[in-house]
Amino acid sequence: MSKQKTVKNIAKEAKSRLKNGFWKDCKQQRQKELDKARDAGVAESRASKYFAEKVGQSIACEKEDEFYLKVKEMLLTHGEVSDAIGRLTDKEYFEKLSYEERQRYTLALSSKYLRALERFKKEVEFERYLEKTKENKA
Repeated sequence: MSKQKTVKNIAKEAKSRLKNGFWKDCKQQRQKELDKARDAGVAESRASKYFAEKVGQSIACEKEDEFYLKVKEMLLTHGEVSDAIGRLTDKEYFEKLSYEERQRYTLALSSKYLRALERFKKEVEFERYLEKTKENKA
């Protein structure tokens, strides 16, 4: 079966979100986030943009998966390190691969790491911005 989603599958997922109250919950959560940001003195447009990205990730099933949590833990513990790809590599799996497969695996892992790093930086930036505006307001 193809990894690409068909229009029918996309429509089923959208219908499921409607039936399960995803958008109602999303609207309530968005309002809570906006109230929290407003109380901290953060521009509503900035908070809306951040929340929209989070919802987009949720819809795309890019929830905090195991890999992202591993990257996040590594970044919080050690910061950005020069051997990040090596630390994230599944050594047991890697040893079983041919040379070409190792190259593809490393490139895919690198790409995945860069996406996780970008996501982490956005989250940290927004959290720091919230804290800074709270301090300035107090």
